[in-house]
Amino acid sequence: MLWPQVQTWARELGFSQIAVTGVDLSTSEPGLQAWLAAGFHGSMDYMAAHGLKRARPAELVPGTVSVISARMDYLPMNTDGDWVALENARAQRPGEAVVSLYARGRDYHKVLRARLQKLQDQLARHIGPFGHRVFTDSAPVLEAELATRSGLGWRGKNTLVLQREAGSMFFLGELFIDFALPCSEPVSAHCGQCSACIDLCPTAAIVGPYQLDARRCISYLTIEHEGPIPEELRPLIGNRIYGCDECQLVCPWNKYAQRSTLPDFDVRPGLAGETIAALLAWDEAEFLRRTEGSAIRRIGHARWLRNLALAAGNALASSETQVLQAQLLKTRLQALSGHASDVVREQAGWSLAQAR
Repeated sequence: MLWPQVQTWARELGFSQIAVTGVDLSTSEPGLQAWLAAGFHGSMDYMAAHGLKRARPAELVPGTVSVISARMDYLPMNTDGDWVALENARAQRPGEAVVSLYARGRDYHKVLRARLQKLQDQLARHIGPFGHRVFTDSAPVLEAELATRSGLGWRGKNTLVLQREAGSMFFLGELFIDFALPCSEPVSAHCGQCSACIDLCPTAAIVGPYQLDARRCISYLTIEHEGPIPEELRPLIGNRIYGCDECQLVCPWNKYAQRSTLPDFDVRPGLAGETIAALLAWDEAEFLRRTEGSAIRRIGHARWLRNLALAAGNALASSETQVLQAQLLKTRLQALSGHASDVVREQAGWSLAQAR
């Protein structure tokens, strides 16, 4: 009767679903090796640094026998009914700065880690101390592989985990444990012949079903990539300044995406519906204040400005941008000409040159 009780605790902690898998991920190793060999991880050297340890949980955390995988829905509690249409409309307003939905509230790393630890504490009080470790996108763990093997969903063609009752708008986390729990049953895939995520990726980063070239992915470029963004990709990024939701917005399964039961993911002021010009006015102190406890803070103020400057250039190139708005954007970009970062200065110069 242990597992039903664990599921109850998980729901009380805000998790949408939990499931269990073992530690043998050997069949995933060739795919991981091929992805790394192709260079699809870009400058994310940490992806290659741990080698096949990513596919070997018992090497990462010696003694691990089972993995509890958890998912947590993250659409804000007050999300509009037709949220997909609302998000798609943002791309049609070139002067608006678009932050990926998952990053508009509290840092999910903090939320999931704390609640997974509470789940472990509950379990330890019930059965006694045991070896464990909590993960949330923070170590060499094949999260999607563990999630699909445990039955939390199937791997979509965009490489994300999809769930029939929840789409893909959820976070994943893991609790590695040193005792055996019965494994959950995997679920069958339901993408069929659909290729919407591949066809509509703005930068063609999904190079084939289940194959993502991170070097072209807007999420990678605006978050993980530190240097100048390749010029040929800049116009394709549009007004996205942190992450990209396009492959999720076009996925038909996301009509079933669920609202979060937690206030942690409610939208913070300035992170939805704000103009590029307004965000460009944030100095570093304002940036740090506004992003305290947010996943956005990790990119730093300079990369934030680089992303905003790029979006400003795309807005200046658009016929939809009004004259007064364009003039304000130019003023903000000109103010970056003396910035300490050569990446920011170069991006501001390129963006100013895009003015119609």
